[in-house]
This record gives sequence, structure tokens and C-alpha cells, in this order.
Amino acid sequence: MKLDSLLLICFGSLFGLSLRLLIMKKIKSQIFFTLNNVSLINIISSFLVGIFIALNISNDLLYLFFIIGFLGCFSTFSSFIYQLFKYLQEGQFVNFIYHYLEVFGFSLGLCMLGFWSTNLIFR
Repeated sequence: MKLDSLLLICFGSLFGLSLRLLIMKKIKSQIFFTLNNVSLINIISSFLVGIFIALNISNDLLYLFFIIGFLGCFSTFSSFIYQLFKYLQEGQFVNFIYHYLEVFGFSLGLCMLGFWSTNLIFR
């Protein structure tokens, strides 16, 4: 990997991590049944992925910075899996199902919304 590519990923990661930590610190409430600040971050990142897909940007440097670096550190898939595991471990099967459906449903829905709204605006 070239040094400039590595630097783009590092800078994107720095911004993604900083924004995630800011959101996690500022938003402490629960939304809907089981959505919390980590879930909200994953949903926002899904929306941003939808926008990026719709823009169909072929610039490799922008891809490395934004998708790999920024969104790779901004979104928190491992935290989603951890929360699901905790629900199973504690026997909270209803919360497990709600959390899975909420995060997956909202993430997919907002990815599609980001894609469609961007196509509507820029095409």
C-alpha cells in the first residue's frame, strides 16, 4: 500500500473516530425500543453509505478517505454485535429481536433513503 493511501485512511479514521466519540458523549438517551447512541451512529453511517453509492464516485483516494477511513471508524459494527450478545447472555430475547430488527431495518432503510434522495437531487 502506498504511503498517500495509508495517510488518507488514517486521516479519515481520525475524523470518523472523533465524530463517533463526540456523538457517544453528547447523546445518552434511548430511542424507540432499544436504539441507543451507538445504534444511531450505525444508522447515520448507513445513510452516508447510501449517498456515496448514489454519487458513484470513482476516485480511489476519496473512497479510501471516506468509506475505508471515516466510515470504517465512525460506524461500530462490533458494538452492535456486542449489544446483541449481551441481550442473549442476559436472556432478554425480546430485546434481542427488537434491537436486531431496529438497527437492521433503520440502517437498510436509511441507506436506501440516502441513495434515492441523492439520485433525486443530483441526477
